[in-house]
Amino acid sequence: MASRCTVAVVSDIHYAGDAERARRRHESAVIRQRALRLLARTFRHYFWMRDPFAHNELLDRFLREADGADWLVANGDYSCDSAFIGVCDDAACASAAACLDRLRARFPGRMAATYGDHELGKMSLFGGRGGPRLASWRRAQAELGLEPFWQRDLGNYRLFGVVSSLVALPVYAPEVLPEEQAEWQALRATHLGQIARAFADLAPYQRVLLFCHDPTALPFLWQEETVRAKLAQVECTIIGHLHTPLIYWKSRLLAGMPTVSCLGNSIRRMSRALHDARLWGPFRVRLCPALAGCQLLKDGGYYTLELDLAARAPVGITFHPLPWSAGERQPHG
Repeated sequence: MASRCTVAVVSDIHYAGDAERARRRHESAVIRQRALRLLARTFRHYFWMRDPFAHNELLDRFLREADGADWLVANGDYSCDSAFIGVCDDAACASAAACLDRLRARFPGRMAATYGDHELGKMSLFGGRGGPRLASWRRAQAELGLEPFWQRDLGNYRLFGVVSSLVALPVYAPEVLPEEQAEWQALRATHLGQIARAFADLAPYQRVLLFCHDPTALPFLWQEETVRAKLAQVECTIIGHLHTPLIYWKSRLLAGMPTVSCLGNSIRRMSRALHDARLWGPFRVRLCPALAGCQLLKDGGYYTLELDLAARAPVGITFHPLPWSAGERQPHG
């Protein structure tokens, strides 16, 4: 019997199918103010991502490099969510399906996938359009095969995957449609109940690897008494969402800042997350960046986790950078 196991971890792939790639300047189209459009374009051009549709090749490279791993965990955000309403948008659903199909084909029966905020819908940073949709929640399960809460046993390690947007619903609530609020709250209560039971069922010898796309959810998990009581067994929590270690470092630096409610919904959401970031520590957080990283640093990549299945030794975590190709470095329209 094998005594060790390798798990590849990838996050924020943001695969762009044909229909999403056809939506040029999709963010600018929902920003009314000219000055704000210029700010958004400058931010994306120099820092975040000049062309979010230009990096499908990185998925091919990841699949080639990670082929020798025993298991794969994909930690959310499979499409570009170019309509800002998640996979109830046909174009975003097609992108996510193409991405997940390729991952599953390479790791048949040896893969787990979490929800990211792009699967459910996320209000645009500058335009204030979109947000989570129940239709996306249902379609992600029915058509994409995503499990809201999943667990896998690898020896004495138990891997958990949670829906961060659902756990952190109090932060996202202002983006939810009024007529969908009650059902989202019920879904959240069910999800938290599943997580609490899973932690309660842990044997003392088991170690936990937790996969949570958006770290905004972690302070809400900390509030759950059953989870908090077993945090000593959480060896590592792998997050995504932040795309680049630079943002993660800044988030830790700004932990505890006041919530800013007067500069729009996106600033309110991000500042509240930073206010509660002081509670990330007990979860032993590691950021798996986006495959592409950010435009400024091009610092993307993926992880491999080396598990001693008896859990006698700590998990070994290795980061594998994926430098951009010459074509990806060229400006796009």
